[in-house]
Amino acid sequence: MTADRSSPSVRRCRTVVVSSLAAAVLAALAAGGATSAATGSATASSHLVVLTNSLVAHWAPVVGAVDARRAPSAGAGVVAPVPMVTGENTQNILLLLARKNVGALTWYDVRLATLPNSQTGWVPASSLGNVYTVTTHLYVDRETFTATLKRSGRTIFTTRVGVGKSYWPTPKGEFYIRDKITNFGNPFYGPVAFGTSARSDVLTDWPGGGYVGVHGTNEPGILPGAVSHGCVRMVNSAILRLAQLMPVGTPLTVT
Repeated sequence: MTADRSSPSVRRCRTVVVSSLAAAVLAALAAGGATSAATGSATASSHLVVLTNSLVAHWAPVVGAVDARRAPSAGAGVVAPVPMVTGENTQNILLLLARKNVGALTWYDVRLATLPNSQTGWVPASSLGNVYTVTTHLYVDRETFTATLKRSGRTIFTTRVGVGKSYWPTPKGEFYIRDKITNFGNPFYGPVAFGTSARSDVLTDWPGGGYVGVHGTNEPGILPGAVSHGCVRMVNSAILRLAQLMPVGTPLTVT
């Protein structure tokens, strides 16, 4: 999940994310419900429909392994495979950028969790579950060592953070929050850790693929600064507050 090497206790706890994701799905249902990925909406259009911007975003779980393609067509070139399960053994989810109907089929342009970072591709709606809506967006500024969460464009949370060292940089780009881990009892990661779609450009041989995380720390004195292997660290009180405000599927912008 993170670009910081995981301990055995963290690896054992990763299955906890499945229940965390299920809870997030229930919360999403309570907050606004879901639409079927197969139908999109009652007013589905053959034109491109933008689903994610700075104020609102949509995501869906992957319910069938599929190849993401360069265009909304089964004959288009493959960008990358999209599995049902992440490298952390959690259910994979995708950020939906746009929707397009091609004949009787609905396709989604999605953000991918693969190198090079910030890639996108098209997947058929039949490979996805229900579509959920989020209005949060997390911004991380590597120069000011600041993380800011906005809801519908309004700032609701900000904190100072640690980011990757110059030779293990936190990657710049557009990503999203893929999962949430709690109750793992590892003080190095603090009480909560979020997995993102961002991957380290240099630590590609690390367990799970070198994915970047957002988590707490047992060394608050080193923050803020360039201190990590690429993950975004914050004090434990801040990550606990963020966990109350930020659901999975939230877009992440790193500048």
